Amino acid sequence: MDLMQLAGLPFLPDSFPLPLDRPFTYQLARAQGLRQRELTWLTAEGFLRRPIKSVYVDSRLPDTIDLRCACLRLVVPPDAVVCDRHAGWLAGATMVLEPGEHLALAPISMYLPAGRRLRNDLADSGERRLRPEDVMEIGGLRVTTPVRTAWDLGRDRWVDRSLAAVDQMLRLGAFSPAELAAGLPRFKGMRWVTVLRAVVPLADGRAESPPESVLRLRWIEANVPAPTPQLDVWAQGRFLARLDLGNPELRFGAEYDGDEWHSTPEQIAHDRVRRAAVRDEGGFHVVALRKEQVFGPAQCAERLIREGAAEARRRFGSL
Repeated sequence: MDLMQLAGLPFLPDSFPLPLDRPFTYQLARAQGLRQRELTWLTAEGFLRRPIKSVYVDSRLPDTIDLRCACLRLVVPPDAVVCDRHAGWLAGATMVLEPGEHLALAPISMYLPAGRRLRNDLADSGERRLRPEDVMEIGGLRVTTPVRTAWDLGRDRWVDRSLAAVDQMLRLGAFSPAELAAGLPRFKGMRWVTVLRAVVPLADGRAESPPESVLRLRWIEANVPAPTPQLDVWAQGRFLARLDLGNPELRFGAEYDGDEWHSTPEQIAHDRVRRAAVRDEGGFHVVALRKEQVFGPAQCAERLIREGAAEARRRFGSL
């Protein structure tokens, strides 16, 4: 295939040897003569995208639940149950996938009947005690229900990752916080259930992204007045802004400034104007935190939040 000819085109031509209206596998691409380096180039240039490991689609196809099902049907055995991250992804909680998973895809999360193992690197497979009510069907696939998926994702070694995943599943609206809590006794004695027990009372479906969930956890650990996710700030009947986290009584807020939405000069200028209005008209003191301040061994979010809360108290008397 002459890749240089494709480079001058906006999208793949109809003459492309693989289907453009549905997903296809790496094996089918190889059978049609495409080598790995060519698939890598087509993906890097944006002609194709790779939603899951070993499956490709034309970049023009919209990311829908039907397309996700079609992708998984190509590689998931009929007796398998899709679970964990990929069950959440299928249900619509896209952000339960690992950061950067669209670039370096992890094996598909699925579980098989006792004694069954896949002899390839496509699946993170094994056995699990599932009840009939834990499994549903989506697009011809057997998938763990949203609440079962939340319980499974919440049993994680890392509290940050556990809370972020449970928040995203709760955000779907498929189950209530009470239903989430009611299932905890089922997992007594199982691995990392102590993390699940700690996270469930903190879970909140209003978190719009995993970093917001982790920032809320840092706020809670800082032991300052409790945060409200997605807090609207008003002044004299006029809406000013929505903060990632805020405490209206203290008039204190915190926001996560990720690179995707808070890095260009235009985005930075917009943030400056918005936060100035929240400060001058709404009377809020807001701290903005970057990735390195929230994540990793050098994170200092708790200290910055405590300092921000103290500053909000000092400013309160001058409002």
